[in-house]
Amino acid sequence: MKPAAPPFRLLASVSDFTEHFGFPAPVHPLLTVIDLAQHRHPPVVGPALRQLYIIALKKNLQGRIQYGHRAYDFNEGVLAFYAPGQLCENNESIDVSELSGWMLVFHPDLLHKYPLGRKIGGYGFFSYQVHEALHLSAREEQLLEGLVHTIRAEHEQPIDTFSQDVLVAQLDVLLSYANRFYHRQFLTRRTAEHDLLTRFEELLQGYFRQEKEQPLPTVQHFADALHVSPAYLSDMLRTLTGQNTQQHIHQALIEKAKLLLLGTSLSINETAYQLGFEYPQYFTRLFKSKTGFTPAAFRLSVQ
Repeated sequence: MKPAAPPFRLLASVSDFTEHFGFPAPVHPLLTVIDLAQHRHPPVVGPALRQLYIIALKKNLQGRIQYGHRAYDFNEGVLAFYAPGQLCENNESIDVSELSGWMLVFHPDLLHKYPLGRKIGGYGFFSYQVHEALHLSAREEQLLEGLVHTIRAEHEQPIDTFSQDVLVAQLDVLLSYANRFYHRQFLTRRTAEHDLLTRFEELLQGYFRQEKEQPLPTVQHFADALHVSPAYLSDMLRTLTGQNTQQHIHQALIEKAKLLLLGTSLSINETAYQLGFEYPQYFTRLFKSKTGFTPAAFRLSVQ
């Protein structure tokens, strides 16, 4: 029996991508730059799983693109980042008649032998949901457009021994600027981010105020509750407080552990289970790493 066809189109190469969306065939096998004002096309309806990196600045796109479980409106002209393995779907209501901007598409193989191949995994914006895209100032947008123009000119040259080195170096510069602008965004949107921080702290404190046994909270749990991605939440917290989400969870966990150790007659194992640890030795190890004492030694030292 033939296996069932997947519920999406797999776009595993740059040429797959350009063919699927009706863009010109790529000049370079691992990278292409598309001028969206010159190559407007009606949207392809139906989900596509892309095994590619994509950086896109889309302006005047009338309609909403479905991305995962969310939709995003590109009317404002923002910079969006897509990593390999992310699913995206257009719908029939999208109007591209006034579309402008650019799209940079490249395959992970382009980066494999370069430090950027490892460094790109640390850029949180590639794991964000589209509604967390990067908002650019006019100056920032102009700077990135200049870099994309340079990349386009290089990738249209005949391939030689140095082509890949030059393209990857230029990509590295572009992503370094994007990372700078992304962290600037946290500083210039302080009101919204502080509101998110306040809501996170309320959720965290509320979780540990509960008296019943409950599983250890995860970063994903709080990200889902706040309707942001785990990467965005951690980066926001690190920018505003110096600690990521996991560090905040551990800090609250240790404070709750201290209250249980000093305010109840629970054994160390019972305390661990109350906090959500499946194995008490993991609780002991974490407590000692954060306080310098084992739970038993901490209880004795205070008494």
